Amino acid sequence: MDKPADTQYPIHDLLRQRWSPRAFDDRPIEPEKLRSFFEAARWAPSSNNGQPWRFLVATKENKTEYDRLFNCLVESNQAWAYRAPVLLLSVAKLEFEDGSANRHALHDTGMAAENLAIQATALGLVTHQMAGFRIDQARVDCQIQDGYEPVAMMAVGYPGDPALLSDRLRARETQPRVRKPVTEFVYSATWAQPSPLFR
Repeated sequence: MDKPADTQYPIHDLLRQRWSPRAFDDRPIEPEKLRSFFEAARWAPSSNNGQPWRFLVATKENKTEYDRLFNCLVESNQAWAYRAPVLLLSVAKLEFEDGSANRHALHDTGMAAENLAIQATALGLVTHQMAGFRIDQARVDCQIQDGYEPVAMMAVGYPGDPALLSDRLRARETQPRVRKPVTEFVYSATWAQPSPLFR
C-alpha cells in the first residue's frame, strides 16, 4: 500500500515514499538486500566520525534470535510486528574511543537508522521504527554492554495486506499522513521567530 507524502515543497521521491506501515508480508528478505541496507547505515554521517551505531538483527529463519528481540517489544507492537521477517535493535555507543562522552551518539544512530530506512524503501521494502520496547529486558537478554544505549526497535519486510490487521490498526494504516507545516519548526537565528524563507 503506497502512501506518498503530500509535500508543501518538492523532495526526493524516496523520501516521499518512506512511511511506517504495520502491515507486513511474512516472506523472507533476500540476504543481499539486508547487506545493502546495513551498508547504507554504514555511510551515515557522525560526530568526529565516531560511528556510534550498532544493530542487533534477527530473521525468522533463526527463531531463537528472532524471539529474543520480539519478546522485548511491548504487547501493542507485538500485535502486528510478528509478521515482519526481520527485527532490528539499534544501539548507540555513548563514548568516543578516547573515553570522552559522545553527546551526539543518539542523534548519529538515528541518522544511520534513517539511511537504512531510505535504502530499504529503494529496495521495495518497508520499515517501522518502535520506541515501544522493554529497554532493561533488551539490555539483559541481548547482553548489551555498559556504555551502550538501546535506542529503537525496527521491523523490516515487504509491504503486507492491511486487511490482516485489527480494525483499530487498519484504520490507522489507511488514514492520511499528517505533518506539521515547516513554519512551525523552522526559525530564524532567533528562537521561535519565523524564518524569512517562509514569509
